[in-house]
Amino acid sequence: MEATKQYIDFFGEVRDVLAARSCSEMNARREDALKVFAEQGFPSRKVERYRYANVEADFSPNYGIQLSPLGQKLPPYCFRLSEADPRVRVLYNNVADEADSIVALNTMLAVDTLVVHVPRGTKVEHPIQVGNVLAGSQDTMVSRRLLIVMEELSEADIIITDRAASQNRFLTNQVVEVVMGDGSHLNLYDIEETHLLCTRYGSTFVRQGRNSSLHHTALTLFNGHTRNRLDVLLQGEGSEVTLGGCVIADKMQHVDNNTLIDHQAPGCTSSELYKYVLDDNAVGAFAGRVLVREGAQKTSSQETNANLLATRTARIYTQPMLEIYADDVRCSHGSTVGQMDEAALFYMRQRGISEAEARLLLKAAFITEVIETIPLHSLRDRLHVLVDKRLRGELSKCEGCKLCGPPLTPP
Repeated sequence: MEATKQYIDFFGEVRDVLAARSCSEMNARREDALKVFAEQGFPSRKVERYRYANVEADFSPNYGIQLSPLGQKLPPYCFRLSEADPRVRVLYNNVADEADSIVALNTMLAVDTLVVHVPRGTKVEHPIQVGNVLAGSQDTMVSRRLLIVMEELSEADIIITDRAASQNRFLTNQVVEVVMGDGSHLNLYDIEETHLLCTRYGSTFVRQGRNSSLHHTALTLFNGHTRNRLDVLLQGEGSEVTLGGCVIADKMQHVDNNTLIDHQAPGCTSSELYKYVLDDNAVGAFAGRVLVREGAQKTSSQETNANLLATRTARIYTQPMLEIYADDVRCSHGSTVGQMDEAALFYMRQRGISEAEARLLLKAAFITEVIETIPLHSLRDRLHVLVDKRLRGELSKCEGCKLCGPPLTPP
């Protein structure tokens, strides 16, 4: 409870500063968020969706808190919330789970909201990149907010990246809200390449209209402690979602992915594939729930979590779940946990491949299935390179600076 009080007291001290630097839509939600946070506090492991996270410990250190609005020039289709269309501004905090105390804390402290707005019938030719770079001279907590509005029949590729450019402790609390109109199509990618001193809590909430299509891929290539939540509400008939997840972790890294696919309308399709490669003393967790509500007939859903443990000290907690209240559905789910294929290692070594190289190739092949599902060719090619560097330990050599690399080009 001490950590909860710490943030409540801090909010009281900076309430006026936040109000002066933010827009009316954000300020109007802060007091309600404060009530939720004060009543619930940080969730304990007894809360089902936080079973594998030690939330209070993660938020307890005395971080400096970023209270400055965005200063960069924004690319086309991107706006601050205060500059967005009034029809878009009213969507702020309408998709996120307001009863979640981590979301409430973000709503209390966020200063600015980046809006990506794709108008009706617009097909964005080039990928939109939202780059987050953690840098500073002291330990810092950042509350980030992103609202994506895809109007009817619009199409876009959006890439969110997390990078760290200095060796301080960073705590990120990120909330992403996505509203998809009828017939819209979105490929959304969330890529983390930070370092061992970074803690990240990411919460993404998606609401899909009729015949809309979402392809979401979450990749954790280097981190410290990461907890990602993803909720997808299939509210329109005929909508579809594909979720992909890729985790590479070693040392003492911790990665927790918690997903919900909520089938609320008939004729919807969902597919989910998350893969983990864990080495050394890394810990992974996956909890994926597929909910098929009454009336959501003709639902088709498939959920798979596969895990490769490269050492006996690596650990994985896996919990795929199906909850079905309709009788005309096709749903399946499964989970596998395994170690290196000794027969394959022997076969490769017999052909002159060193044991270290053979192990690396097997890990890369295991991850490839997720990367190959990515529709954006240029990103897919880059990720193959990054995965190879990560498995060879090359990313960690320059983990304090991930700013190199050319911009993506369209396929």
